Amino acid sequence: MSAPQQPATDIQPALPDADAGSDDAVVEDLDVDTDLDTDVAGGTEGAKGSGDDLLVQEGDVAGDYLERLLDILDVDGDIDLDVEGDRASVAIVGGRLNDLIGPDGATLEALQELTRLAVAQSTGVRSRLMLDVGGYRAKRRSDLTALAGDTAGRVASSGQPERMSPMNPFERKVVHDVIASVAGVHSESEGEEPNRRVVVLPDK
Repeated sequence: MSAPQQPATDIQPALPDADAGSDDAVVEDLDVDTDLDTDVAGGTEGAKGSGDDLLVQEGDVAGDYLERLLDILDVDGDIDLDVEGDRASVAIVGGRLNDLIGPDGATLEALQELTRLAVAQSTGVRSRLMLDVGGYRAKRRSDLTALAGDTAGRVASSGQPERMSPMNPFERKVVHDVIASVAGVHSESEGEEPNRRVVVLPDK
């Protein structure tokens, strides 16, 4: 079995973030970026018009790439493909997958970026594909949703801002989405990777 092809080095999609200028942005009024989605949808009408077909293609390419990788690593796992909203969703399930998740999901984040690069090399369009392994992201999303809700409640009651622990882009996106749904509070991100974090503030 041949090794998965290394993606071309000149394709460098930005890491997703929940801050202005990123593909997953939750943008404050002062940070509006009208170009957020142009690279994601592709600069041409053809790429833009393909819609779900492009997302399905992304999932298929990612699935093939990950199947070859699992074979090389001699790791048992099944690949589930789906489309969630405006992005392809790929999950590796079953087997012993902890090595593909890594400490605090670090290996999973790196694997997701490699998969996105492989997809971009095949489709010619920057990918926002989301990868989960062993249900890690699903559980983390659930935990963060509860944490963000509790934090928003405290800030709304106290009127005092709270800084959350450093999080990766996926985690910050989850928190920003929760905070955006709570009246009386809003959120921002501050700091630099890997110590970038969400700050929850009361509305003025």
